[in-house]
Amino acid sequence: MTRALMIQGTGSDVGKSLIVAGLARVFTRRGLRVRPFKPQNMSNNAAVTADGGEIGRAQALQARAARVPPSVHMNPVLLKPQSDVGAQVIVQGRMVGTAKAREYQSWKPRLLASVIESFEHLEGEADIVLVEGAGSPAEINLRRGDIANMGFARATGTPVVLVGDIDRGGVIASLVGTRAVLEPDDAAMIRGFIVNRFRGDPTLFADGMAMIATATGWTPFGLVPHFHAAGRLPAEDAMALAPPIARIGQGAVVAVPMLPHIANFDDLDPLRQEPRVEVVWVRPGEPIPAGADLVLLPGSKTTIDDFLFVQAQGWDIDIRAHVRRGGRVLGLCGGFQMLGSRIADPDGIEGEPRTIAGLGLLDIETVMTAAKRLVAVTGTSEPDGVPFSGYEMHVGDTDGPDAARPLLRFADGRADGAVSADGRVFGTYVHGLFSDDAQRAAWLTRIGAVSAGASYEAGIETVLDAFADHLETHLDCDGLLALASVRPVADPGRSS
Repeated sequence: MTRALMIQGTGSDVGKSLIVAGLARVFTRRGLRVRPFKPQNMSNNAAVTADGGEIGRAQALQARAARVPPSVHMNPVLLKPQSDVGAQVIVQGRMVGTAKAREYQSWKPRLLASVIESFEHLEGEADIVLVEGAGSPAEINLRRGDIANMGFARATGTPVVLVGDIDRGGVIASLVGTRAVLEPDDAAMIRGFIVNRFRGDPTLFADGMAMIATATGWTPFGLVPHFHAAGRLPAEDAMALAPPIARIGQGAVVAVPMLPHIANFDDLDPLRQEPRVEVVWVRPGEPIPAGADLVLLPGSKTTIDDFLFVQAQGWDIDIRAHVRRGGRVLGLCGGFQMLGSRIADPDGIEGEPRTIAGLGLLDIETVMTAAKRLVAVTGTSEPDGVPFSGYEMHVGDTDGPDAARPLLRFADGRADGAVSADGRVFGTYVHGLFSDDAQRAAWLTRIGAVSAGASYEAGIETVLDAFADHLETHLDCDGLLALASVRPVADPGRSS
């Protein structure tokens, strides 16, 4: 029988995703066939899969750690927030509708069937499935119909290890408190705990580990020191984006407005790692820096709403002034759509039906469509013939006079994007351009900077291996593997 182990957390952003990725690399290096799995995820940072769908970016990283192509079955339910109370629902890689938060609760029981189907699919091709929970099982107000944490664990008989984050404080209360609020049958699924992101002398927390073990009855599997290189891996939550570090004057400045529904913001990660580039995330209420070398409008889950936000912040005025001063602007996906003269959503694909005027920096118009394009692409950039690789993930058709000057040419001959007549405003639907070392170097040349020449993709592999070494040192990985081997027969009737 395929082994499985579930990593849950005392809260969001305690390091579940990274620990699953690290364990995936640990067990893969031992010769095991590993598959990552997250029953339900909520993120606008998504990845295109080898089987033509989309999943959370964290599961794509975990698949990479396991050295396998990402699959829609690794994240069968993906929620992409479109407002504070509603989200687009993606099931096994494809959108099935939108739901308000309260409405979604009634969807969960029938979504469990898709979750179990995907889990069983992965079981059929793996020696061990590493499962990541969502949020915290201590959110007992959401326990009814749960498919993300204890509902899944009990339906499949998967043992759970709970992660707490000592860096945010109160880790003893978080772990012991989780044990206290869970009903007995749910608490029985948790077999051990991990304390993550420790700083300082680990012997000073030895008593703390013992206290947690005594209070909960759970096995301590390790105290994991803070791993500084984690910031070089793609983040899934926009809340993890680091504030700008003042290095103005030491390199090219790329200013990025922080959109409320920013999507695929990992497009910027390779630039953030360039030592001669300062990526400045412009927060609400702040002006776009007048000295920026490039203003970059990122992807958006709700283009019209986010552009109205851009206008409310006065960023549209700043961007136009930047162009008048001779500055360059690049729009990626939703940001590309914002650069045009008109954005129409006649069928209400991203909200209520409406049409608005865009920035007008590119002579193009966009019409939102129900069909979504999800595909990996390669080709060359038109201005300089530099090769690129990336992926498309968007709704909407864009056309107009400036599209006759495409930014990219795909390997199949299709054109993508647009360039303004003066050659200073660019737009494209392709994500992942800066992950391509040649394209990143070409873009830095355009804004008067020089790439350090490091391979971004090779750097990700180096960090994954280093983190696997880190976990091998500080976690009882043998014990975790042994725990996974005792998973009983699944019983879907035990989920509620």
